Amino acid sequence: MQKNHPVRAFLLDKKGSALELTYEELDGIDRIDKILWVHFDYSSKEAIEWIRNKSNIDSVAIDALLTEETRPRTTVLGEALLIALRGVNLNPNSKPEDMISIRLYISPNMIISTRKRNLLSVTEIIEDLKSGIGPKSSSEFLVQLTLRVTDRMDNVIDEIQDRTDFLEENLIDSTTTELRNEILSIRRETIVLKRYLTPQKEALVKLYNEKIPWIDEYQRIELRETNDQLMRHIEELDTIRDKVILIQEELANSMSEQMNRKMYVLSIISAIFLPLTFLTGLLGINIGGIPGANNENAFLVFSLLLVIVVTIQFIIFKKKKWI
Repeated sequence: MQKNHPVRAFLLDKKGSALELTYEELDGIDRIDKILWVHFDYSSKEAIEWIRNKSNIDSVAIDALLTEETRPRTTVLGEALLIALRGVNLNPNSKPEDMISIRLYISPNMIISTRKRNLLSVTEIIEDLKSGIGPKSSSEFLVQLTLRVTDRMDNVIDEIQDRTDFLEENLIDSTTTELRNEILSIRRETIVLKRYLTPQKEALVKLYNEKIPWIDEYQRIELRETNDQLMRHIEELDTIRDKVILIQEELANSMSEQMNRKMYVLSIISAIFLPLTFLTGLLGINIGGIPGANNENAFLVFSLLLVIVVTIQFIIFKKKKWI
């Protein structure tokens, strides 16, 4: 499992590479013609101290970067952007729908990002910077991050889609308990994913529609394409939801049909034994005058009578197409 560093700081040289800094080096570093990127665990004391006392950013951004709960959004603060995004959780022993939030304050020469847990999309950008193929500007950083976060949802949603298709194809062979558990699991995952992806779509729409000077036209097109991809994910979640509803309805119909069949069989059996029970009860009363009480062949005669009654019932039921 990746180590969760409370502070990661980089000085981007605008050529694709970056110098990694320690927390102590943040204040004295020469930032001329460079981009400072500070990546914090927002619950750490270093994050609270530096963002509140040394970042020199708007108070609204400070509160947003350090807040515990957030949902996707985009806010324009002068020439800077305040953005909150959600990415699927692909860390070991984690559920993808337990989405990881990342908050960003981005200006042409500074990027501040905060999170609680590691986001693999950020880790990839760090690796690219170490390899000299990272983002060369704040706008390129933003484009890459939104694209990577959205791309990583592909496999998760495809996996949910495959599970839904498997349920649909194996509805008859699966047990009711298995179906119910899997249906509940899929519905929970799609609800959580859509809860964050819908506002994230609105955040991206606002992001490429706002006239931010340091985001060029081509990058706006890239952001629009990323948003289109996100919209496809949302549509796929809607399709999955509709399929699960149909599976639930089919399951309910199947269970109702099984119950009706069982009740029908029980009704036929009850109808067959009703006259037999009446006759045996009538002749079983312990009073005088019972026919055949002193005849040794009476039991055989009575048994034959019961067989005749059952046969007549069978013929009647067959003619009326009850069986």
